[in-house]
Amino acid sequence: MASSVAGGVPSRSAIVADTTSGHHLLTIHGYSRTKDMPTGERVKSHPFIIGGHRWRIDYYPGGVRPEVADYVSLSLILEEDGPAPVKAQYDICLVTKEEEAEQAASMASAPVDEFAPRKGWEYSKFVRRVELESSKYLTNDSFTVRCDIVVVHGYRAAGGMAALVSVPPCDLRENLGRLLDTGMGADVVFEVGGETVAAHRCVLAACSPVFAAQLFGPMKEGNAAHGGVVCVEDMDAEVFKALLRFTYAGLLPETFKEDGVVCQHLLVAADRYGMGRLKLICEQKLCEYIDIGTAATILTLAEQHRCEGLKKACFDFLTAPPNLRAVVATDGFQHLIASCPSLMVELMAMSPTH
Repeated sequence: MASSVAGGVPSRSAIVADTTSGHHLLTIHGYSRTKDMPTGERVKSHPFIIGGHRWRIDYYPGGVRPEVADYVSLSLILEEDGPAPVKAQYDICLVTKEEEAEQAASMASAPVDEFAPRKGWEYSKFVRRVELESSKYLTNDSFTVRCDIVVVHGYRAAGGMAALVSVPPCDLRENLGRLLDTGMGADVVFEVGGETVAAHRCVLAACSPVFAAQLFGPMKEGNAAHGGVVCVEDMDAEVFKALLRFTYAGLLPETFKEDGVVCQHLLVAADRYGMGRLKLICEQKLCEYIDIGTAATILTLAEQHRCEGLKKACFDFLTAPPNLRAVVATDGFQHLIASCPSLMVELMAMSPTH
């Protein structure tokens, strides 16, 4: 006769949502030039991809409707023509420069909304303009919003004991960064700016075609003549270390995110070593540093290193006649004339006297 055992271990299963999350930062430069736009008039952001879907943010500096005309309004739009709506959780908030990279607050309790193709949801009362203008978020006539999105792809049952196991995020970035810090197994030494830096040939070659040629190709023999030490000319040691940090871990030190001049040097290094993503990150960051004092220098850099997006950002800044007149009076503009005379034709075409 069979008997049951009281207090036995229960079976367990779960229903889980398959999700993909990400965030996008949108910076409004020259806020004071936008706040007089008519109510209901919008500026669309460039599209961005999160969760396999294409999104954009619409910016209404004069409010989306007359009843909210004293507010800045924002809308999150699904910018695609798919046959079915997309389910997603979302949040948009103001952030300071220090808060941009922080982990977003959990959206587990946020409602799941449906985004129809070419439609979206709005924050009609995102922030009062008077409150924004007196807040810590508006600096140098610019402010940044962070948009977090969790796309819900569907739901599934997870049965058996596997539901008891939680798999942590991939820690490859941390492991490779530790490999660089400890120098364990390093097989190449660089001499740069009076310092020596140890690294791993295979890691560098996998991320840079220039390192690959230097360490495994025809340039390898030249290194042997220096006792196996690779000499790096015309580069600051800290810039080279930041280049290696990005190669191993895909991250940059905070100092490089906050210093426009150092960011320029890192862009030059990224171009020199054929590291396209790092070059684009520097290019994107430098767009935030364009002003009267830096525009000519950054435009020269963009032209010399084929940074089309950065070049366009400089020209957008210079389309305002007062900006152009002020930049022409700077020392950087004289350097631009000497270094990139071909740019003068484009700049002259922008001048209101032509």
